[in-house]
Amino acid sequence: MLNSAQTRAQPGTRRSGPAAMRRYFIREWSSWLLVVPTVLVFFVFAWQPLVSGIALSFFKTEGYKATSFVGLQNYVDVISNSVFRQTLINSFSYVFWSLVIGFAFPIAVAVVINELRRGQSFFRFAVFFPGMVPAIAASMVWVLLFQPGEAGVLNMILHAVGIPAQEWLQDERLTIPLIVVTMTLRGFGGSVLLYLASLQGINPELYEAASIDGAGVLRKLFSITMPQISNIIGLMLILQISGVFQVFNEPLVMTEGGPNNASMTLMLQSFFYAFRYFEAGHSMALGVITFLILMVLTVVYFRLDRKFDKEG
Repeated sequence: MLNSAQTRAQPGTRRSGPAAMRRYFIREWSSWLLVVPTVLVFFVFAWQPLVSGIALSFFKTEGYKATSFVGLQNYVDVISNSVFRQTLINSFSYVFWSLVIGFAFPIAVAVVINELRRGQSFFRFAVFFPGMVPAIAASMVWVLLFQPGEAGVLNMILHAVGIPAQEWLQDERLTIPLIVVTMTLRGFGGSVLLYLASLQGINPELYEAASIDGAGVLRKLFSITMPQISNIIGLMLILQISGVFQVFNEPLVMTEGGPNNASMTLMLQSFFYAFRYFEAGHSMALGVITFLILMVLTVVYFRLDRKFDKEG
């Protein structure tokens, strides 16, 4: 057996340590040079604003300038604000309605398109096309459709069939569900394509074996299709909850958080703090609170998912 001295003496032996790392970086300097621009852009436009915003949330501000350290006072002010409770409930309401209205919809559309023998390319483009329209522009079109009174497009259609005009977005009970409908119709195309890619990766022999055993359409759907795409379903669930919880564009354009703060969201309130009331400290504090809530929801989901996997 070779001792340690003999081993070190062998020319083919690889060494590790600071000297070896320096030689590696010198040898691969051109590759590291290509990474530098991306790292700088990521730091300047992602991490630096994030860290600065968190730091600013602990300071009293005049406009966007920190004046004095106040600790958690900004958080206390935000949470004690009478609007915060309703805004938090609204944000969870957006998530609830998005799951009820828009979570299963892309899965169903993807399954239908995947079963088509002709025209798949056309329908893939058709479902993705609305997502190419900017959210602001799409929201402005929906505002015209949902105008209250006899001038609204939808109310004109209802009047033609003898149904009285509706208040639509001015009705506090309908505001959030209607906004979620517009979000779903505009943005479900990308989810459909992801589900389609996952569906087309399923081994067709599984369906053939199920057919031989006499399984019907629903049995194949719930015993083969859904389990096979469960990973992408879980990922899309997290992304949808996170995205809808931070919804901003649609409430801003369609209602500005009204009526009576019935459609106000955490991100919209943070925007108002920063650019309407010029209270940057409160805006950053609300942003941090939103981040913490999302982090807790994500951790809870992963814990439950891991528990169900073990039980299964």
